[in-house]
Order: sequence, then C-alpha cells, then structure tokens
Amino acid sequence: MRFLPVLLLAVAGSTASAAPVAKPLILAYGDSLTAGYNLDRGLGFAPQLQATLRRHGIAATVADGGVSGDTTTGGRARLGWTLDGLPRTPDLAIVELGGNDMLRTIDPAITRANLDAILAELDRRHIPVLLAGMRAAPNLDTAYRAKFDAIYPGLAKAHRAALYPFFLDGVAGQAGMQQADGVHPTFAGVKRIVTGILPRLLAALGR
Repeated sequence: MRFLPVLLLAVAGSTASAAPVAKPLILAYGDSLTAGYNLDRGLGFAPQLQATLRRHGIAATVADGGVSGDTTTGGRARLGWTLDGLPRTPDLAIVELGGNDMLRTIDPAITRANLDAILAELDRRHIPVLLAGMRAAPNLDTAYRAKFDAIYPGLAKAHRAALYPFFLDGVAGQAGMQQADGVHPTFAGVKRIVTGILPRLLAALGR
C-alpha cells in the first residue's frame, strides 16, 4: 500500500464484552498497516500486539488478516472466507481499511458502503470491532475530504463503536518512527501504535 506523506488514522472500538475471555483470538483485518509492510517477520502490528498482550498476562492470539494494497472492496470480498478460515470465531476484529480507496480517490460512498457491509457482517456474527479509520490527505479536494472524513465517525456511531483518535499518533512525522517512504511505520513506530491502541483494545476485550 502506498501512502501520501501525511496520513492520519482513527480507531474506533466496540463496547466491552460481558466477561473477559481467557485466551482471546483477535483478527487484525486490513491493508499494509496490519500486514507489516516492509518489516521482518515478527515485527509487524499483529505480532507486536500479540506479544504486548501476553506481557500483560493475556494469552491472546492475534491473527494477521492484512493484505498490502487492499481496498475496502477487496476487504469486503474476502471477509467471509477469512473468518471461516480461522480456528474459531474471533473475540475481537480490528478493521483497518480505506487508505487505498482514498489514494485512488474512490467515491467515498463506495468506501462507506463497503465498510458498512464489513461491520454489518461482523455484527451478524457477534464479533466486537475496533474500526481503524482514515482521514483524507490534506492536498485532496476539500469536498472529497469532507465526505471521506465523515465515513468513520458516522460508521462508529451507527455501529455503536467508540472512536480512538489517531492510529499513527506519535508516529506520523516523527523521526525514527516511519520508513523511508515517510508513511509506513518502522518497528519502533508499530510499537508506538500498539501502545496507543492498547487501552481501547483492553476495554473491548472486557479487561
């Protein structure tokens, strides 16, 4: 997945489950940010999140469902078989899609419809969600930006998900936190992302 220099991600989480799960299964479902783009094995978002949870005494397994370059259309198409291919129904799904739609200036209505369908399917399967949103790059058309940026807060409200402000908080524009492309996080950047998202994720797991 290729990005413009300045990108912001927002994350939204579902409400906590009634009781904690002893060994939760979490699906990190998205594009290059969840796929660990250009990072060695074990250094991406999913493995770092899993290691962090285990250091907190939570024997979680984080399944990496990231596909670099994926759009919301691709994510919607593969959701069913991705879920069916897991050993069991996940206790939480982190949905991180939409950045590639924005870079291709796909109609925001299409992006919203795809994400809404993804969340609806997860709702149907009773899978709590953390929705990782994207804000349009500032050099894009103002009208496009307004429509695109409204997608994630709107879906968070519709699906009763709380918004986590910026997925790349402390990473975007920070030396040592981004790769040479100026966008994708380094190992240290992913570590910062995991630290930032952890409180909301723990709440979603009922911890």
